[in-house]
Formats: sequence, C-alpha cells, structure tokens
Amino acid sequence: MKLDLGPEDYSPALVRKIVRHGGKDPFEEASVDLHEDLGLDITPKQVQRITERVGAEWAQARDREVAAFRQGHLPRLHSQAPEVAAVMPDGGRLQTRASDAKPGVHDPKWREPKYGCCLTLDTKESRKDPAPEPPEAFLNQERVARLVGEVASRGGVPVARTRKGPERADARRRRPRRGRSRYLVRTAVATMGRSERFGELLAMETHRRSLDLARRKAFVGDGEQYNWSIWREHFRPRGFVAILDFVHLLTYIYQSAQAAGGSAKRRWSRYERWLRWAWGGERARLLRALTRAAARVGEPPGNAAESDPRRVLASARTYVINNLDKMDYPRYRKLGLPTSSAPVESQIKQFNRRVKGTEKFWTEEGAEAVLQVRAAYLSQDGRADRNWALPRPHYRAVGRNRLALAG
Repeated sequence: MKLDLGPEDYSPALVRKIVRHGGKDPFEEASVDLHEDLGLDITPKQVQRITERVGAEWAQARDREVAAFRQGHLPRLHSQAPEVAAVMPDGGRLQTRASDAKPGVHDPKWREPKYGCCLTLDTKESRKDPAPEPPEAFLNQERVARLVGEVASRGGVPVARTRKGPERADARRRRPRRGRSRYLVRTAVATMGRSERFGELLAMETHRRSLDLARRKAFVGDGEQYNWSIWREHFRPRGFVAILDFVHLLTYIYQSAQAAGGSAKRRWSRYERWLRWAWGGERARLLRALTRAAARVGEPPGNAAESDPRRVLASARTYVINNLDKMDYPRYRKLGLPTSSAPVESQIKQFNRRVKGTEKFWTEEGAEAVLQVRAAYLSQDGRADRNWALPRPHYRAVGRNRLALAG
C-alpha cells in the first residue's frame, strides 16, 4: 500500500489515517491497528515521527494565527454570534523527559499541560431560578463521597479523614436518564505552554468562533489563581461572567463538614446545610459557618498534614474568601449559564488516555505536537479538516522515512 506520493512516502489519505491513529492511541497500538485495518506495515517509530511532524506543523499554523490575532487581523469563522457561550480552562498531568539526551528516559518530570473547552450552549433565561434545589446526586451520601474522591484524587483539595456513615435507603437508586444535552459545539485548546500563553490561545479560539460576541457568556473554572488571571486579562473585558465550578466548591464543603467533627449523622447534616447555602447563593452565611468551624479547631501549624482538620477548614475558608465573587449561583442559573466545568473534565479524560501514564514519557516538542492532533480531532467545528487543507512544508529526504524541513 506504499505510494511515493507524499513527503512521508505515503499517500495523503494514508498519512491522515496514520496521524489520526497516532493522535488517539499509543504508537505501538496504532501500528497494530493500521496493519489489521488497512494491511499497512508501519513501525511504531514511523507512526510517531509522522504524527509528531504533522502535529508540529499544526502548532506552527496555530502560532501564525496567534500572531494575526495580536495584530487584530485574525478572521472570524462565523459572522453570526451565538446566543450562549462558555470557556472552561483546566490542567492535566503528563510526564516529560529530556529531548537532547541519549536513548532512554533522562530527567523525567511530571508536567501540567493546560486544556480549555470552548463551547456554545442551548439554554434559556429565566425570571425565576430554574433549579432552586440541589440535584439529587449532591444529596446522596454514596455518590457525593465518590464524587469528592474523584476530585480530590486530581489534586488541589485537602482531604479529610472520613468515617463511613449509614447508607441511605436510596443510595443505590438508579441514576435518572439524561435529557437532551445543552451543549452544541465544543472545541479544544491544549498546550504545554505557560499560563500566559494558554490565556492567549483561549482568547484567540474565542475570537475565531465569535464566542466573545455572545449575549450571555461564562468563564467557568476551579480555584486555580492562573485561571482568574486569564479571566481578568482576556475575558472580563469581553463581558464573560466569572463562575466558580460548583463541584470543586462542593468538595471543599464536604471535606470541611467532615473535618468539623461529630457523628456521621451530624457531619452529613452539616454538609447538607452548607451545600444548600452555597447552592442558594447564601455566600456570606457559608463563610460565617466555615469561619466559626475553623476557629473551634484552631489555626493549623506549619507542619500540619493535608488531612489535619485544622488545615482542611482553613483551606476551605480561604478558598471561599478568594472566590466569593464567583459564587452567585442563582443568578447564573437564571442567565442559563453553566455552573460546572464538566465539559472540560470530559475532554481532559480523553487527552489523558493518550498522553498520561506511568510508562509514557514525552519530549516537550513531542507532547505539544500530539496535543495539537488530539485537540483538532476532539473539536467539533471541523478543525482537523481545515488543518489538513493547509499546504504542507516541503521536506528533503535524509534517510528512509526520515525527513528534514527543506531550506
């Protein structure tokens, strides 16, 4: 099936299939699948070289768009503005290695790639709060404990020691069937770059899709300070409403209710009360309760463990103070804006399946390239097709299946 038609010695159609497989699955697995599905004999190293080469080209094209955006010359893909839009930033984890070292893994490090989900939504405004009561899932002990464990495992939330309480009779009730999705079109932004660079990429994607022209628009994130630095620089001037992801807040509330002590019944009752205050926008009331609970246990010493009740409560109080202006949830629901960053969390899981693992080590350049391929295929606006339509650089041969950029 080899054809001498393209710079990689494969036809353009085959290169597209190789890159799609290499951007979604480990190179070894992609090699096997390409052989089984297409009868194509290609080594994992060849899949890697082609995927990373194309991903690097797409990263360069993206950087040219950033330059045009800075100069005010980047055209919009859509002239008509959406009614509702949202931008959701978050971070992931992957391992890097030195790129100029001998074969093998040298100087391994865990790094945080930055991910963003930009989406349009189909929601309506309401004069009254359309959901004055918290969802059933947030009032089910078993499901809340599982949710908190998932969030805490990703880091950033102090974990209190908990004692298993009595299981509610409805703990194993089936989850309600989901209705029609409110989400319309999602696109992905991904980079190994610093937060300043990430913010610029998010702003560019927002401009390109005309999300900044939406009448109602939200910027939903967790408590990471760089998220709100990005919002202040790029999104507050464009009218995006800053919203603290409610699930992260719920996690702090649950951990604090546990840390404040008492019987299992009392701790759960405390959690429910504090949760309802947060859901209902009673921010000052929640802060007073956390302040009193923190005062009762005292200040945490400098060497306090993450699970120390004093540290858990102090951290939760600080978290609420820092984000108090982003917790007006009844107002956000009336505007039809999302209060959860679930869409970006879902995207991160798909990125993680490709790039995260204890045995996966990336060079900085390789990770950035593969992230661009994965982001293009996760985006629902035809980005991958637009990228493939771009003219490709001319390469000169330097050995079998090894190409160098000409000039």
